[in-house]
Formats: sequence, C-alpha cells, structure tokens
Amino acid sequence: MKFRAFGNTGLQVSVVSFGAGHIGSPEMDEATASRLLNDVLDKGINLIDTARSYGESERRIGEHLSHRRHEFILSTKVGYTFRDTPDWSYEATMGTIEEALITLRTNYLDIVHLHSCDQWFLDQGDAILALERAREQGKIRVMAYSGENEALAWAIASNRFGSIQCSVNLFDQHGIDHHLPAAREKGMGIIAKRPLGNAVWRYLTRPEGHGHAAYWDRMQQMEIIFPGLEWQELALRFTAYTPCVDTLIAGTSGAGHLEQNIAMIENGPLPTEVYSSIRAEFNTKGQLWNGLI
Repeated sequence: MKFRAFGNTGLQVSVVSFGAGHIGSPEMDEATASRLLNDVLDKGINLIDTARSYGESERRIGEHLSHRRHEFILSTKVGYTFRDTPDWSYEATMGTIEEALITLRTNYLDIVHLHSCDQWFLDQGDAILALERAREQGKIRVMAYSGENEALAWAIASNRFGSIQCSVNLFDQHGIDHHLPAAREKGMGIIAKRPLGNAVWRYLTRPEGHGHAAYWDRMQQMEIIFPGLEWQELALRFTAYTPCVDTLIAGTSGAGHLEQNIAMIENGPLPTEVYSSIRAEFNTKGQLWNGLI
C-alpha cells in the first residue's frame, strides 16, 4: 500500500481509503460487517470515511474496530439532523460531534467534515465555530469541508479548514483545475470521492437518479476509448494519480472488490498520453459541467 502526506496536517494516509457507506446497510449482517472492516485494516488501508447519514456505519465501526482505533484515521461528517436543532447551527454541529464520539467509541475524531453545507451557512459561521471549539477541546484533529463548486471555493479561501473532500473522476473534473491547486497551495489534505463516477458504464440505457444520470450523460458526450484498459481500472488510476489528490474513497461490500481496487491502483499512473487525452476531452466537452453534489 502506498502512503502520502495528507497536506500539512501531519497525517499519513493510504492512497486508497475505505468509504463506509455500504457498512451502514441493514441488509448486511454484523458478522459480514466485522469481517470487512477488519479486512480493510489488514490490507493496509488506514483511512475510513463515514457519516452520520450512513445508516449503521458509525455504530458498526465503533463496535467492530474500537479495539484497533490506533491503526486508522477516522473521518466522518457532522452538523445535521440533530434532535430539533437547525442544521448547521452551533448546537447541531457540536451535538453531532459528541454523538459521533459516543457511537464510534473513541475520544477523538481525526477528520470532521461539514458535508455539502451551503455557502450561506458557511458564511454565517456557527458550524465552523463549533468545529473550532471541538478542535480546541481535543475532540477533533482536522476541520474539513466536503462539497463542490462555490461553497468549496469559499471553504478553501477561508483559511479555516485543514482538508477538503470533493468529486474527482473521469466525468467530474471541475475541481482538478478550479479547487485542488488552491487547496494544495494552502497545505490542505485532499480526499477524492466518487472515483468510479458511479460506474455508469455498466448501464446500456440512461439510468435513473441524479448522480447516475448526469454522469451517464457526460460519458456519452466524452470519447473515452482505450483498448486494453477496463473502465474500473481506468477510473481508479485516473483519480489516484491526479495531481494534488492524497487519497481516494473506494466503497464496497466485498473484500474481493477491495483487493481488486488496490491491485489496479498499484499498477501506477496512467500513461501520460492517456491521462492527457481524458483531461482534454473533459475540458473540450465539459466546460459548463460543475462538480456534482
């Protein structure tokens, strides 16, 4: 497993991170969740990304990995759906941090994101203030923002966050030119989400759903044809070796898929001409395509 410095945060992260959304599914039994989570660490992945909105994810991480807490970096998302308080208020943000500490069975959180928090709420400031107080109290280590476009640009320019998370994939390259360089210049850690672009190449016809449909439309307009490379490997290697990206989030419900993803990324960067061609296609066809929220 390759490791990279996570900006100037002092953390070292595996190039592949584990997205724990699937772990939250009620269709997954506890034994399977436990095996998968422990296998993630056994394979050398040291960053697990979850959220309070991921069903049973936080609880299962706490239950099955608390005895290995020193082995991994824990990333989660806070600020919303806390009792009867308004989303992104000081009370909601601090309250969800406190709940996450209990649910995840830990006394600190490594990376804590405001997840798709609108620019108005960022500018208003209560959620950021709560993160700052929690950091002062030793409850969190890195204040982070997860989102796209104008709100992401605001978060980077504010100098109040230590890391960001945004979409970086074949069909979503807006952030590569508009946000990642600025974040890197400020020493921020950078997590790339949706590296597979929802794997829309699986569909023969336009799928339903905001994210799937939009990416499928973009795929139809882009001419991405590279014989000898499967879509999944092309996508993973594109994101993993895009300049400024520290780690990408790969979510799965099976250990076999996880091992396959790691092996593909270990094949190294895409050939320069392949990577450049993909970037050129997006810049030509997707001048009006913003980051997908």
